[in-house]
Amino acid sequence: MTPAVIGRFVAERAGAEPAPAASSLSRLQSSVRGWHRFLAQEGIEADDPASRLRPPKMPRKLPKALTIGQVERLLAAPSPDEPAGIRDRALLELLYATGARVSEAIGLDVDDLAHGDVLRLRGKGNKERIVPLGSYARAAIDAYLTRVRPGLAVRGKASPRLFLGTRGAPLSRQSAWLIIRAAAERSGIAGEITAEVSPHTLRHSFATHLLQGGADVRVVQELLGHASVATTQIYTHVSVDTLRDIYATAHPRAR
Repeated sequence: MTPAVIGRFVAERAGAEPAPAASSLSRLQSSVRGWHRFLAQEGIEADDPASRLRPPKMPRKLPKALTIGQVERLLAAPSPDEPAGIRDRALLELLYATGARVSEAIGLDVDDLAHGDVLRLRGKGNKERIVPLGSYARAAIDAYLTRVRPGLAVRGKASPRLFLGTRGAPLSRQSAWLIIRAAAERSGIAGEITAEVSPHTLRHSFATHLLQGGADVRVVQELLGHASVATTQIYTHVSVDTLRDIYATAHPRAR
């Protein structure tokens, strides 16, 4: 087997009808590389002819963001008359106000709120960043801290975590997902969009709405905790698409 033969095999698969997805080609190439690596290690082949095979570049999917109206409905979905609803509202408000990852939100301690109108988040690699905490999120969190959290805390072992479950244990990642899914169902948003509403949906919406409001991409990068501005720039494409849609709708000579 030679590199040329392997290359032709992969090229033929790429040109098949219907055309395979980039993810399918990537899995195929991974299998080919793994097989020839095994043959070379076992001495069946003199060398590894697939070692220079490079996987296809995966297309980058644009994040799905909610409209501001949809976000407002989502945040208002939890019941303000139930302890769980007050907690859920605080979680949703925090996620949208800060753009925090769900792991960052459920990993917060009460002491992380000691800075008043800003919040300390611990991101990937335990890297800390300080982000503003808007008045709506602060009010929702204060209501949870005074009216709900003390009652949850006495049900379990003493935990410094901000968000607690019904038994007093720290809120889990799965529970946070279920909270957001329930809010999406209750607000009717789940039936309006094709993608599932997830914690990352609020993170995407946070970034998109900031850029639409005129925020600099470098500021959004810092708020999201991205190591590279290239990661953040994907959100600029969303904003450009929005501008294009508005232009096409509003300008008399756009069509």
